[in-house]
Amino acid sequence: MTEKEGAKKHHEKEEKADPVETKIKAGDIVLAEFDAWIQESNELFDTTSEAVAKEHDTYNEKMVYGAQPLIVGKGRLFPGLDESMLKAEVGKEYEVILTPDKGAGPRDPKMVELHPVREFLKQEIEPRVGLEVTVKNKQAIITAVTAGRVRVDFNNRLAGRTLKYKYKITEKPTKPVDIVKLLLKMSYGSSEGFDIEHHGKTYKIKLPDACKYDQRWLLTKFRLVTDLREIAGAETVSFIEEYEKPEKKEEAAKKEEKASEGKKEAPKKEEKASEEKKEAPKEQSPEELTEEDRKKS
Repeated sequence: MTEKEGAKKHHEKEEKADPVETKIKAGDIVLAEFDAWIQESNELFDTTSEAVAKEHDTYNEKMVYGAQPLIVGKGRLFPGLDESMLKAEVGKEYEVILTPDKGAGPRDPKMVELHPVREFLKQEIEPRVGLEVTVKNKQAIITAVTAGRVRVDFNNRLAGRTLKYKYKITEKPTKPVDIVKLLLKMSYGSSEGFDIEHHGKTYKIKLPDACKYDQRWLLTKFRLVTDLREIAGAETVSFIEEYEKPEKKEEAAKKEEKASEGKKEAPKKEEKASEEKKEAPKEQSPEELTEEDRKKS
């Protein structure tokens, strides 16, 4: 039995023994739908629902709406949301209020700075309140613009705010391949084109052409390996890159084109033969010969 056949058999065994789990535990990766508001202002700041986003005028055409993958109980979420989800069950709806200490943390006045307007104008930025900018290689939000000065806040925009979440965990995948796909979606943005094999704690991931020359992938793969070890229990992770000679691809394309042309020509030949058959002069039988024709013959 080859290694690939062994992996396939292992997958089939896991699928047959795959129980439906509804309880959530630390380290689980789940798919969840949620809407999140700033409690004081009732401002929607995050949602997985396209309809809700449009209703609150926060729709972003570049976003992909729908249930999102989340890792629970590993400090990846706000503390209060982590605590709530660890008590949640798949398929049930929940609402939780997060005070600042359980959300984005308290607001630090020391993280508010004043900068000259000319700093922004040099970068061809017209400063205005609410604009997100990069200052000293850090993300900040402009909170005030006065004569010659701009006040920027390096605090998380949700710091010091009370937050409200409504959420539902729609799915808790247990199959290793499904877990890897979600981890890829979280770290790289997509799992499309990746060919995933696993045998026990060994994972082999064949890369699609799209990410072989993508600079983002260089950063992503190290984070993915960490997640595979922490979430999927992987001990060995291999990334496989395959490069075919351009000649081979061209030859395959030519063969496919030739075969396609052959299929198109076949009906034409049959049609031509049929037409020739129709156009062939009809021979007259002796009975149809006129008396003059008989004399000539």
